[in-house]
Amino acid sequence: MQFLDTNINPLGLGCWPIGGEMYAADGTSLGYSNSDDRESIKAIHAALANGIRVFDTAAAYGAGHSERLLAKSLKNHPDALVVTKIGFAIDENSKTLTGDDIAPENVMPAIDNCLSRLDRETIDLLLLHQNDLPVPQAAELFVEMEKALQAGKIRSFGWSTDYADSANTVAGLPGFVAVEHAMHALMDAPNMQSIVQRHNLHALIRSPLAMGLLSGKYTADVSLPANDVRTTNPGWAQYYIDGKPNPAYLKLFTSVRDLLQTGGRTTVQGALAWLWAKSSLNLPIPGARTVEQVEGLSAAIDFGALPDNVMDEIASLVGDAFVSEGNSSR
Repeated sequence: MQFLDTNINPLGLGCWPIGGEMYAADGTSLGYSNSDDRESIKAIHAALANGIRVFDTAAAYGAGHSERLLAKSLKNHPDALVVTKIGFAIDENSKTLTGDDIAPENVMPAIDNCLSRLDRETIDLLLLHQNDLPVPQAAELFVEMEKALQAGKIRSFGWSTDYADSANTVAGLPGFVAVEHAMHALMDAPNMQSIVQRHNLHALIRSPLAMGLLSGKYTADVSLPANDVRTTNPGWAQYYIDGKPNPAYLKLFTSVRDLLQTGGRTTVQGALAWLWAKSSLNLPIPGARTVEQVEGLSAAIDFGALPDNVMDEIASLVGDAFVSEGNSSR
């Protein structure tokens, strides 16, 4: 079972940035700064106009706001494919993620809530949003997702996880078609990519631009706003430290910058091209919230994958400085 046809463009749009503000239960900001709903709607329409059909969101993004914004933007576009995620309880009024939501009996209500916010009858791909959930617990949730599939509430399901062993264990489940995992030109994920290839899964690539660092606009003297998730130093996002690019990542990016721009590409387009060169199963889902950003992303499709010799040069410079091992020892 597949949720994508073979003719679809190999690029999606990540909708975390358009969710706007959101907070952890302790008040820590988990959203992106400077989002504007009117601008975001224009960006989504620009994505559609440029052939992007896959939109990746989550109940957690903006504590429901990203899903509601997608519903408004995609109202007359039934051909758009929506990916959303469950696994965190949310309070829409306070825009807060109130805790884990991983009880099996809560799966169907969570799906119904997503469908309501998205104003859709079916979710094209539903992902478990809990990255490091132990497999036995996750398997119970996938059983409920299979029931939702049979009921017509979802068309397929998968897991947003960086743990290759976990993905490998559940990859054979009926209806399991995709893994969403982090990967970019400065951080390979060979173990997970091997699992994807072995089981012929879709690989939705999150953080394909290292949370914007590969755009090149965040230099050492740039400081992001205090309410931006890249300033709050979450342990799972090490591309920035206190709102400034991590010097180790920035140094590595500088070393490959010219290579990413091969053939007249921007660094963003080169970063996407690196992922396509890695595997035809990779579908990057970079976040964007402006028309200009979306048009730059979509133009990467015409360039295609980076040449083999460029990939070899990048590999020699990057080495294994940052590798997502993707092993689960839990």
